[in-house]
Amino acid sequence: MKEVFVIDALRTPIGRYGGALSTIRPDDLFAHVIRNLLKRNPSIPPDAIEDLIAGDANQAGEDNRNVARMAVLLAGLPVEVAGNTVNRLCASGLQAIMDASRAIACGDGDIMIAGGVESMTRAPFVMSKADGAWSRKPEIFDSTIGWRFTNPKRSHDRNHLAKMTCPSVGSLEMRRLYDAVLWFLLLPGDLISDRLGVTQDNDRDLVPTKSR
Repeated sequence: MKEVFVIDALRTPIGRYGGALSTIRPDDLFAHVIRNLLKRNPSIPPDAIEDLIAGDANQAGEDNRNVARMAVLLAGLPVEVAGNTVNRLCASGLQAIMDASRAIACGDGDIMIAGGVESMTRAPFVMSKADGAWSRKPEIFDSTIGWRFTNPKRSHDRNHLAKMTCPSVGSLEMRRLYDAVLWFLLLPGDLISDRLGVTQDNDRDLVPTKSR
């Protein structure tokens, strides 16, 4: 299997809930980072990117329907560059990086971009459809954080599960939510010297993904 390296990383500031980044759509925020990541690495042609994998926990509003693919197009990448969105809730961005690293190691691609995108500020309120004819009981959920449309079969252990996964769930406040994007550019080791002119003498800044 190929050894995989992170050759560059770029992120937006972490914005407060309702803060400086609150007016920017997550797909636009995402595309902005992609464009600048590639600008910093001019030796890598955009059409050489095999896939762009985005971790996104919400996917309920402007980041719905595969935000990775939407951001690829908004960033001006060739239409042939794929986009794939994954969800492991708070570990979604990490899952994206793991997926990209594994794909390169297995020979499924040579160059990939992976990371996470989220805008909790712009997460919408969502409402389910009526459960019967002439229903007058609309139920609205805030998709900013937590479960929505909870299955009644699991509702009894909702609080228990929340406390296990997030001990401080009882004290969560809006100011702890965030809007941010963090992206990594990954390459296999055998392409590092070809694309970037890196040798064993000057590769100390490269990060093998298996070391994380």
